[in-house]
Amino acid sequence: MDLRRSVLWVVFTMSMIFLYNAWLRYNGETDLFGTPPAHPAHVASAPTSAVPQAAPSAATLPNATSTASGAPLAAPTAAASSARAAQIVTVHTDLMEVKISSRGGNLVYAKLLKYESRTEPGKNVVLFDDTANNKYMAQSGLIGGDFPNHETEMTVLPGPRDMGDAKTLQVKLVSPDLGGIKLERTYTFTRDSYVVNVQNTITNTGTQPVSPQMYMQIVRDGNTPPGDESHFYHTYTGPAYYDNANKFQKFEFKDLKANETPKKVDSGWVAMIQHYFVSAWVPQPYEGPRDLYTRKLGENLYAVGVIQPLAQIAPGKSINTDAKLFVGPELESTLGALAPGLELVKDYGWVTILAKPIFWLLEMIHKVVQNWGWSIIVLTLLIKLAFFPLTAASYKSMARMKAVGPRINALREQYKGDQAKMNQAMVELYRKEKINPLGGCLPIVIQIPVFIALYWVLLSSVELRGAPWILWIHDLSAKDPYYILPAIMTATSFLQVKLNPTPPDPMQARLMWIMPAAFSIMFFFFPAGLVLYWLTNNTTSIAQQWFINKKMGVGVLTDTAAK
Repeated sequence: MDLRRSVLWVVFTMSMIFLYNAWLRYNGETDLFGTPPAHPAHVASAPTSAVPQAAPSAATLPNATSTASGAPLAAPTAAASSARAAQIVTVHTDLMEVKISSRGGNLVYAKLLKYESRTEPGKNVVLFDDTANNKYMAQSGLIGGDFPNHETEMTVLPGPRDMGDAKTLQVKLVSPDLGGIKLERTYTFTRDSYVVNVQNTITNTGTQPVSPQMYMQIVRDGNTPPGDESHFYHTYTGPAYYDNANKFQKFEFKDLKANETPKKVDSGWVAMIQHYFVSAWVPQPYEGPRDLYTRKLGENLYAVGVIQPLAQIAPGKSINTDAKLFVGPELESTLGALAPGLELVKDYGWVTILAKPIFWLLEMIHKVVQNWGWSIIVLTLLIKLAFFPLTAASYKSMARMKAVGPRINALREQYKGDQAKMNQAMVELYRKEKINPLGGCLPIVIQIPVFIALYWVLLSSVELRGAPWILWIHDLSAKDPYYILPAIMTATSFLQVKLNPTPPDPMQARLMWIMPAAFSIMFFFFPAGLVLYWLTNNTTSIAQQWFINKKMGVGVLTDTAAK
């Protein structure tokens, strides 16, 4: 029993730690795990053109005087930018509304037409934006000389701006001749796709060979996306990149510096992640090194990017370089097909190895039942069925403990002043009745990683965003508007405690009632899909426990051995 008491104290202590951690985040403090507060920070209100350090340059990378190709990093000059206001081109596809600026040919706005905003009912999610309060855009350009960059004023060529019934839509921009280079950029949008194909045609208009380098970066403020703030769970917002050697890496905004040295890699991509959505640059396959970098650009303004060397261009010749820009939801199958490791932006943490097959199974179930709420219920039942042998062993052990409860109390009274004799008598009782005091705990501990993985699957899956279940549950990724599911879940938690054996120690008995109360408070603010999963788990556990208790006669049969 002392060991069982220790397990209970560990569980209770962890509960208090998580509650204290949530309290720290609620009060705007850095939490126990180093996560910065979720309160939005001030955004630099200067226009994009006033942030020349946003381009990869020697000025912002004093420790990196050359790139992977050995060519120096040259800062863009002020002459590359025009004083006149940039022209904004608005493009409509079946999935997005995108705005492209003539200044640098940057993507400065992206509205996702299939996803509704959490904070502005009736409006859609806006990912890219370039306003006084929000900075989030995709930029690209050339370095290695006074070449066209993301500040250069480009000419937008005429053409259609609405996809209509077409399968693709192209938007072309041309730069002026700078440093003996002319750049023509073509954005190709495809129906039913969040992937934008970006082709840059680079022409040497001078009399000498040139060796430019192409950079692609995503610039973003450090604000938590509206609607993602929560005092009881944390979702990641920030830059990430991937290369074959070091795989997937994330970076907190607070850790980025202005003079970061680029990292030389053989291949890779860069991304900016937030809850449910991501933007990513995926360069074309290239045999040779490239540079990946993260950087702080200014107050609450950050960048993640890639620099790719290009082949030498002879006078009068042109080369093409391609890349893909993803702007949209974190759909695993789509991201995985776009680039190796890109599906990892949907980050499950240390339970990834369990979470990925669980999500695959959830998707397979959804293809049959066509409702994410019922899919969660079916998945939970299947997992409970898979663990039934362990669960049954746990409940049988607890049933035996409940049956010998009166005899344990009698031993405590008999040996009240002698702890050693009491422990010896209890060990003998457990041996005689073939009871393992931890038999009810160990099977549950084994299942914990699986249920944590399922928790992260439900919290991270954009498929549940805006997905209805029944009646009043119109969005499984949002909290229950009437708190009905959390209230029922709380009741089932207390019913489970009632079915468990009452600990002879009064302190343990109180803990058994305090723990479900503490956990239930958090569930009132959790997404409905998570509460539905936990409610289904509780309900099936109660049914299994009641059945086993009844089968073993607990609470019905008299304890003849105690008479």
